Amino acid sequence: MRAEVVNIVDEIKRSLSLIRGHLDWDSAIARIADLEVQSQAPNFWEEAQKAQAIMKEKTQLEKATGSVTAYEEEMAETVDLIELGEEEGDESIIKEGMQSLEALQKIVAKHELESLLSGEADGNDAYLEINAGAGGTEAQDWAEILLRLYNRWAEKRKFKLQTIELSTGDEAGIKSATLLVKGPNAYGWLKTESGIHRLVRISPFDSNARRHTSFASVWVYPVIDDSIELEIEEKDLRIDTYRASGAGGQHVNTTDSAVRITHIPTNIVVQCQNDRSQHRNKATAMDMLRSRLYEHELKLKEEKINEEHSAKTEIGWGHQIRSYVLHPYQMVKDLRTNVETGNTQAVLDGEIDMFLEASLSQKVMGKK
Repeated sequence: MRAEVVNIVDEIKRSLSLIRGHLDWDSAIARIADLEVQSQAPNFWEEAQKAQAIMKEKTQLEKATGSVTAYEEEMAETVDLIELGEEEGDESIIKEGMQSLEALQKIVAKHELESLLSGEADGNDAYLEINAGAGGTEAQDWAEILLRLYNRWAEKRKFKLQTIELSTGDEAGIKSATLLVKGPNAYGWLKTESGIHRLVRISPFDSNARRHTSFASVWVYPVIDDSIELEIEEKDLRIDTYRASGAGGQHVNTTDSAVRITHIPTNIVVQCQNDRSQHRNKATAMDMLRSRLYEHELKLKEEKINEEHSAKTEIGWGHQIRSYVLHPYQMVKDLRTNVETGNTQAVLDGEIDMFLEASLSQKVMGKK
């Protein structure tokens, strides 16, 4: 067999071996069998929430193990095809097989990276907050550009998005927004986006066409379910209601249905205005608060807790994780991994996987 085929096959086998290791393969297979037995119990659906959690875990494990098996089968079939082409001296078959093998290698390599998403909450859905920094309309416009960026990124992954809170700018853009991102490993993929994002461009709002630097913060935290217990005392909460902002006209909400909850000991603030019911908005805000507090506890376990939280305290110089320069040259650069690209429009259209993958790898490898 050709050397290039052997090299690609060895690389695929290496990645699959690492994926099996991250899955703890034998334990995963045993767990699937155990969950299958539980799901067949006559009274299984009497506790609907528990049953749904079991079925979700079972589906995720079956998908993970099934993918590895499918990759191994595809690799074997492709190698057989290449060997057949070599036996018959048919270069077209060999070329087709090589293309398939190279494509498989890329898919498996990406799956290997995803298998690194083994953090306590990496598999969960995520809340994503965006807040404009100081600078008025320019910063608020930048916050809205980031909102569009993450919307595009989620759409490409076929993730579901729900707007929990949106506060529009006085003239343009947004002051803040909170999204609920639903999809496989949503928190794991997005968690390294937390920090300050810096934009340099010729401002469309400056009549003198001067260059401006703007900042916006992004904060990501996992959605948690009722199986995770967190004690929140009522005396630690300040609950404010206000009138939700909207598009105007018939869409204006005339009641104080929007809810803002402040957790006084940590100064964590959450708000929700996506429903006309104050009661439902309060319930959603409490879910968000529980998630934020849980994320806060996760962060406390990390060695760089002070660095992580200092990024949240000031939306400005010295805390940025990524720079987006549109003038005098075109470049987006991640300041943690040094990954950069000159294709700024693609990035603003949601092509950020190169940054996510690099920062995820760095974060995971840094723990080893």
